[in-house]
Amino acid sequence: MMGSDLIVSPSPHVHSGSSISSIYDNTFLALLPATLAGLSIYGVSALQVVCASVASAMLAEALFQLMLRRPVTVADGSAAVSGLLLGLIMPAGTPLYVVVVANFLGIIVGKQFFGGLGSNPLNPVLVGWAAVRITKTWAGFLDFDLMLINYDTTFSMAYPLAVLKAKGAAGLEGVQLIDLFLGRQSGGIGAAATIWLLVGGLYLLVRGMIPWEIPLGFLVGMIVTGGIFWAADSASYASPIFHILTGNAMIGAFFLLTDSGSSPTNRWAMLIYGLAAGVLTIVLRAWSSYPDGVVFAGLLASLFAPLLDKLRKKQEVPPSRPLEFL
Repeated sequence: MMGSDLIVSPSPHVHSGSSISSIYDNTFLALLPATLAGLSIYGVSALQVVCASVASAMLAEALFQLMLRRPVTVADGSAAVSGLLLGLIMPAGTPLYVVVVANFLGIIVGKQFFGGLGSNPLNPVLVGWAAVRITKTWAGFLDFDLMLINYDTTFSMAYPLAVLKAKGAAGLEGVQLIDLFLGRQSGGIGAAATIWLLVGGLYLLVRGMIPWEIPLGFLVGMIVTGGIFWAADSASYASPIFHILTGNAMIGAFFLLTDSGSSPTNRWAMLIYGLAAGVLTIVLRAWSSYPDGVVFAGLLASLFAPLLDKLRKKQEVPPSRPLEFL
């Protein structure tokens, strides 16, 4: 052993063969259809939000790393994807300074404070969005009914989850599930493009860029829990299919909850993690003051990711898991 270096690093130690940059390049590509769909509906204001979000996320990461004299890693694409995701779950017309602050908080507090990519216990996108949402002064900027009131479209600009919260299932009589699936609904710039998010998510699954266990667990959790509420009181609660087609459900299943830094690495842990997030999403939609619960459910579930990983040995990581951090 003389003359040899012994390198000790934290798990995971299994590598799928995918580089960090290729994973985020493919994620960015998978989000493009939903992004274009949102821009086609909301126009220039949506483009401004998305561009400001991507640029500020990259700037936040570069400035913080330069300040601490760390290697600048914005070229790996992780910050750009975080910025794009945050922009897609925000309404068109959100003031750009709010977008910038959300990204700086998410990237710096939620990611760089913990050591950067792979060391973050929480998804920086969820941290940035939640920070704005719980701020009393800025919470209204994430109110879709308020922010999208001036848009004239071929479908109703009433946010489906807000209608459900205010009027119960009776208020959804004119809402068609096929419209929700095709993205003819108000919401985040790209989060409402259900069909295109599904296409993008399936693309990542086929390429092995994300694990199948988390989306499956999340959607099953939503369907089962939503079905229980619906069976108990169909006048007050919507069907489980409605829930998975609205709000941040689809973007959460494939793009937010699958963040490799804040999600578990073991197969059963990933299933439980996704299932718990799905259950919490429906519970928050039904009983909290927030119309949608995906972001807060994702944050809560991520807190238990390290504990869930202890349920099984690390060797049980499936080969399809894109473990890029050695």
